[in-house]
Amino acid sequence: MKNWTALMWVYLFFAILGLVVPWYFNLQFIMNSEESLTPLRFIQGGLVNPLASSITADLFIGASPFLIWMMVEGWRLKMKNLWFYFLSMYLIAFAFVCPFFLFMRERKLNLEKANK
Repeated sequence: MKNWTALMWVYLFFAILGLVVPWYFNLQFIMNSEESLTPLRFIQGGLVNPLASSITADLFIGASPFLIWMMVEGWRLKMKNLWFYFLSMYLIAFAFVCPFFLFMRERKLNLEKANK
């Protein structure tokens, strides 16, 4: 933590926020709905009206190239456990995995810079 940059702290802050906030709403649905939260129900919920569909499409379209870049960048930098980021995109939240990957990427780059 002593070599963490301000940018790393910003990424980490948003990763934590991206973990807590979406799952707050997921848990609200689970606790207040008689329906199970299945992948199909999750997608249907994102398409209930034009506004929700817009947000869902925006997220899907924006997250798809990020996922590709994240895998390519992770391989390029020889980052470990890339499977975690891939699965987290679908099982946790894009709002978590995007800043968390950026945090871990920045950490890897800083460690490589310090070891030169």
